[in-house]
Amino acid sequence: MERRPGLPMTVHAAGKWEERKWELIGILGKALVNALFATIRVESQGQEKVRAILESRRFIFAFWHSRILLISYLYQGWGGVILVSASKDGEYMARVLKRQGHYPVRGSTSKGGLRALAQQIRHLRMSPPRPAVVVPDGPQGPRFRAQPGVVLLAQKTGYPIVPVTYSARRMKVFSSWDRFILPFPFTVCKVVYGNPVSVPADADAAILGARLGLLERELRRVTFEADRAFGHCIDG
Repeated sequence: MERRPGLPMTVHAAGKWEERKWELIGILGKALVNALFATIRVESQGQEKVRAILESRRFIFAFWHSRILLISYLYQGWGGVILVSASKDGEYMARVLKRQGHYPVRGSTSKGGLRALAQQIRHLRMSPPRPAVVVPDGPQGPRFRAQPGVVLLAQKTGYPIVPVTYSARRMKVFSSWDRFILPFPFTVCKVVYGNPVSVPADADAAILGARLGLLERELRRVTFEADRAFGHCIDG
């Protein structure tokens, strides 16, 4: 078959433009998030009880899929090793997170989960210390139901899991599976930290299941508490 001159260059150029497009998405996404939260007053509750854990940077943040926006903004630059869906939709999030100074690891509980878990552990063993981030009901739900990956990561690393969430006085609640929330400009947000959950290195299946249930209940509790502070009730 005759080789078509210029084809490799065309494919290469297309790849370069595709990468530039995604880089621009990351830049613009970060700028929009920064601009939004620059107008918002953020209050916190429960941070004192986890302050020493946060300062160590050896912990796992766990929050629901609908509550990622403010948490990733508040902790940008911390180098959080965060599990992000390998889907095309996940690419948008990954690009913004990378611009925020995090380390997106692509995978999920349903696709590439074990490989992604191993990559997270490798990143967490590097210096300097950095936190891990897991969205336990992602990437497709069910909403407010924790998947087991987060407790496996805690078992392998010895890191405590810190449940965290937030809500807003005025916000848009989308009709997506996760009921994603988008705070309105110039509103007030409240971040609520839950009680840490630890997983022993020698935990068997029964203990892993119990700690997963404990984490799910704690995440539900702090999320409902944050919502109720502003008179909201988002079903889970």
